[in-house]
Amino acid sequence: MTESPMPSNAARSDLPSTSLHCTVLVVGAGPAGSACARVLAQAGVDTLLLDQRPQGRDKICGDALIPDAHVALARLGLLEQVLALAQPVAHVGCIGPRGGRIDVPGHLAVLPRRVLDDLLCQGAQDAGARFLAPAKFEQPMEDPQGRVIGARVRQGERLLEIRADWVVLATGAAPAPLTAAGLCERHTPSGIALRGYVRAPAMVGRIKALEIIWGREMRPGYGWIFPLPDGCFNIGVGVTDSHNSINGHGSKKPLNLRKIFDAFVASYAPAAELMREGELLGELKGAPLRFSLSGARWSRPGLLVTGEAAGSTYSFTGEGIGKAMQTGMLAAEALLEGINKTWPEQQLRLTYEAGLSALKPKFDLYEHANQVNAHPWLVDLLIWRARRSPRLLQRMSGILNETNNPGNLFSLKGLRRLFFE
Repeated sequence: MTESPMPSNAARSDLPSTSLHCTVLVVGAGPAGSACARVLAQAGVDTLLLDQRPQGRDKICGDALIPDAHVALARLGLLEQVLALAQPVAHVGCIGPRGGRIDVPGHLAVLPRRVLDDLLCQGAQDAGARFLAPAKFEQPMEDPQGRVIGARVRQGERLLEIRADWVVLATGAAPAPLTAAGLCERHTPSGIALRGYVRAPAMVGRIKALEIIWGREMRPGYGWIFPLPDGCFNIGVGVTDSHNSINGHGSKKPLNLRKIFDAFVASYAPAAELMREGELLGELKGAPLRFSLSGARWSRPGLLVTGEAAGSTYSFTGEGIGKAMQTGMLAAEALLEGINKTWPEQQLRLTYEAGLSALKPKFDLYEHANQVNAHPWLVDLLIWRARRSPRLLQRMSGILNETNNPGNLFSLKGLRRLFFE
C-alpha cells in the first residue's frame, strides 16, 4: 500500500479519542498486510487490519502476477479465486532497443491491483481479521521503555488509540510512516513508475504477452504494456536506481516521468497505436518504489516492517507483489511461533529478520542484473543469442521461475557464456 504524506506526529488533545485493543495490529491492507493478517487470523489470533483508504482502493502498479505471486497466492488459498478474474498470459515479451524480440515462457497473469487488493483484504476478513478503513496511521504508541504497544490512528476528526501486543507496518514505499515509526533509513525512493489504463478492444489478441521494452529513451528503466481483462491494457514506464542516478545520465535534475512516458510511446509503435486508438481511463499516475530489502530497519521492539515498506520489490524487474505477500507471511509465521512458544521479544524479531536475511542474496542478484536497465544494449545482445540458443531461453525462463540466477546472465562469465552455448 502506498501512503500519502502524514501529518505531524503530535496528537491533538482536542479531538475525541477512542481506545481499541487487538493482539496484532496490521497497518496497510496491500498484499503484504492482507497476507499477514489472513495467516494470523486463520490461526485464531485477534488481528486488526487497517488502511488509510476504503477497501477496493487503487494502487499504482504494473499488475503482473509472475510465478512467485502464484506460489504465494496458493499458500494463502486464494490462487483459484484470483485467476478466475485475471487475464492469463503465457509469455514475457522482451523487446530490445533495435526492435529484436524474444518471448520467454512462464506461468503469468494480470489483474488490476484494485481488484487484487480487494480480494486479498476480503480474504483476511473471511479468515476472521477485523478491518478498519479509512484510518490513517500517525505514530506508534510506546511504553516507558520505548517498546511499541500500539498506534495512534486518525479517522476524520477522531483520534483512535489502538493498543496491540505487536504492530506490523505494511505501509508501502512512502517514507512518512517509516519515519513516524523511527525506522526510515532512506527517504528517497529506489525507483519510480508511471502507469495508465487504456481500453482498446481492437488491440486484443495483438498484444498477448507481458511486453517489456528497453531503449535509450527509458534509461535507466523500461516501458511496458500488459494485457488486462475486458479489452484493457496497463501501459507504463519504470525507472530504477533513482536514488543513486536520478536520470541515468549523471545529472541530478529530477526525473520527468511524463517526458519518459511520451518518449516511450513515440519510440515503440504498438504503444503509439494503443494511445492513439484506445481510450485512456482516468489519468496517468506515478508512484515511488522501494527495492532490495533496503532503506528501512526491519523491526524494533513491538513492531515488524514488511512488504514494500521493507523494500520487497526486485530492482531489475520492478516486480513486488509476490515478494510482498511472502514477507507478510514471514512476519505472520514469526509472530505465531513467538506467541505460541512465548518467546522473548528479541527472539521473535531475530527470527523474522533471519527470514528476510535469507531472501536478501536473491534481491542482491536482481540488483546486479539491474545494469541492463542502464545499458539496454545488453538486451539486444541477449535477444540475439537467445534466438539461437534454446538453453539460454530456458535460463531466462528460469529467472522468471526463480530457479536461475539473473545476475549470472550479465556477469563477465555470463557474457562469455552467451557466445559459447
